[in-house]
Amino acid sequence: MDKQLVYEKVIQVIEEAYATAIDAARQAHDTATDKESVAENKYDTFGLEASYLAHGQAKRVAEYEEALDAYRLLGVINLNEHSAIVPGALVELEDEHGNEQYFFLGPMAGGLKVNVASKVITLITSSSPLGKHILGHYVGDEILVTSSGQSKSYEIMAIY
Repeated sequence: MDKQLVYEKVIQVIEEAYATAIDAARQAHDTATDKESVAENKYDTFGLEASYLAHGQAKRVAEYEEALDAYRLLGVINLNEHSAIVPGALVELEDEHGNEQYFFLGPMAGGLKVNVASKVITLITSSSPLGKHILGHYVGDEILVTSSGQSKSYEIMAIY
């Protein structure tokens, strides 16, 4: 797995999400400040709701901007089969059914997915249930992750 390519794709996906968030924030702001949004009576809450949406969208923009900064600061950390899992690791796990999954342990933007070389790589953070469990582990280790009352077993197959 080409870790540099994965890293570049992560940056690209976050940049795309950031651009989409900026557009949504701009539209929400325009709606909230439009003269049509002025309340006609005390029960007309359209303008208020639009301002809440604009605020939420602005927060989303700030989160993606922070994520971009965090990933750019992180850079590419090259690891190998003898390395422990640390933030910046690309990890291949195999579940108890033999299904392989790829995860990139990053600083933010958990849940985003990137596609590289026909593989889906899910971004996770060290505060996620899986991220907490894999930190510090090595190739060959087995981990048991319990989330929402369900347990799932994984074997660490590769670390990049």
